[in-house]
Amino acid sequence: MARRWSGGHSAAVLCVGAAGGPGGLLASGAEGGEVTVWSQDGAALAQLRLPAGEDVTGALFSPSAPGSLYVSHGETVSVLDPRNLKGPVQELHVGEDEINGLSLNETGALLAAADDSGAVCVVELASGKVSRTLRRHTNICSSVAFRPLRPHSLLSAGLDMQLMLWSLQKARPLWVLNLQEEGEEEEEEGRCGQTPGQLFNPPLAHCVSVAACGNVAACAAEDGRVHVVRVDGGSRPGGRTALQAHSQGASQAHFLSFLSHPYWLATGGNDGRVALWDVREHAAPPEGKTKPRGPPRRRRPKGRSKPKTQAEPPPRARPTPEAEQEQEQEQEQEQEAQGACASPDPETSPAGPRLSISHGDKVNWLCPALLKGEPCLLVADQSSALSVYSLSAL
Repeated sequence: MARRWSGGHSAAVLCVGAAGGPGGLLASGAEGGEVTVWSQDGAALAQLRLPAGEDVTGALFSPSAPGSLYVSHGETVSVLDPRNLKGPVQELHVGEDEINGLSLNETGALLAAADDSGAVCVVELASGKVSRTLRRHTNICSSVAFRPLRPHSLLSAGLDMQLMLWSLQKARPLWVLNLQEEGEEEEEEGRCGQTPGQLFNPPLAHCVSVAACGNVAACAAEDGRVHVVRVDGGSRPGGRTALQAHSQGASQAHFLSFLSHPYWLATGGNDGRVALWDVREHAAPPEGKTKPRGPPRRRRPKGRSKPKTQAEPPPRARPTPEAEQEQEQEQEQEQEAQGACASPDPETSPAGPRLSISHGDKVNWLCPALLKGEPCLLVADQSSALSVYSLSAL
């Protein structure tokens, strides 16, 4: 049975965020500009209605400064003090259009906002200014997520049915995964089937999440599937699979970092179901994986005359010391993440979810959280209350 947190909102809750630490607060945003701060036992500590009255679409606590709460509404991100919730401490006008999702990198220095124009705007919080705008989506960008252990790498997902990996040092995505093409290939190969009652909707991407290791991502799509993708930092996605998660659109996918391993994945959908998956089998790197080698070099047969000398190309410019240092840091982070992503248990995970909950209402948001040491999952739906499910049985 779920515990109900009520009394914090008068409209449908759209997003939930949790601060780290044993005494960390929680925050929720709702329609009409409502923001509520909660204690870990479900008491509504403070409430605020933002002046513009715009729907609150994202709520995040800073990982480096839990006293800073970022909430998105319209084209603006308001910085709030959750301990003194009287009004915005600062307002960041970052979006080119309505903001749909937020993400902070693990250092708390960069904030990314996905908006209706299809862009991802990255803000340097020290200056409060947009440092880079990533443009490639041809439709609404619905979600964005920084990669743990990679403070300058992120993924974005959009209603153009595409999942993209970005490095902030480059203007173009490192790779683009078209979910519609992936689904067509799986159907041709007979690797996927429809669950009973599942609608044949296009795989519009609604939510992207990255595991604590930084090398495994999950993307919830409108066709009811949740795509699990290994992110190895190369020019193309690694191993990938699609979970037949929901009979209607999958709206949420979030990895949990506080259970037995980092590959627990919570999903929620328009079918009113919430599920918990163990995706170790899909997340582990292939055995014997090696870097691809280039084509063999041809040897010039003996006895033949040497080819005419050609003008040598100009020497390549040496990278600056700062660039070399960045490259070394990226290589160290890659090695660290590879170790973090090693499967902790060779036992394969079951094909279906480890836990399936009939929540009964369309899921707007999922938020994993430790509440007084108890692993829990908070669910926001079409109502003004939050539902809290305990995961302690796992």
